[in-house]
Amino acid sequence: MPRRFSIEVDKDYFNFASAHFLIFANGRRETLHGHNYQVSVSVEGELDRAGVVLDFITFKPLVKRVCDELDHRTLIQEGHPMLTIRRGPKIIEVRYRDQRLILPRRDVIVLPIPNTSTELLAEYIAGKLRRRLRQEFPDAKLRRIEIGVEETRGQRGFYRGEF
Repeated sequence: MPRRFSIEVDKDYFNFASAHFLIFANGRRETLHGHNYQVSVSVEGELDRAGVVLDFITFKPLVKRVCDELDHRTLIQEGHPMLTIRRGPKIIEVRYRDQRLILPRRDVIVLPIPNTSTELLAEYIAGKLRRRLRQEFPDAKLRRIEIGVEETRGQRGFYRGEF
């Protein structure tokens, strides 16, 4: 049986407080509301010459930076077909059916995802971390990444993918 190794980081400071809304499968939009999200990350790969998958000291700040980019922002899903987004110089206008949300541009992150579910936020975070890990650890032989995004205690969505 082959040996498999992974690391996991799940720190209290891997968090972000953001507002969002979901559009459900039936087309209903929930009200704009917020969560104090918690993020956990697991990476599987081969050991390097030092016997580690990744150096925790270098890895943890990468995760923290991704969380910080989402912190204290309203997250808007650009990929949803029921939304129209207009970017003005100082505002973001979001249209859903006969409703309009107008938000200060500096308070919004428009994400290239179809909805702001914990599962899709986890996939988005995984993509950001993949790119940064490839830059920071170009020689690492990583196979899989798993991201957990908890929106409230005991309620977490996951993304698991190949590296």
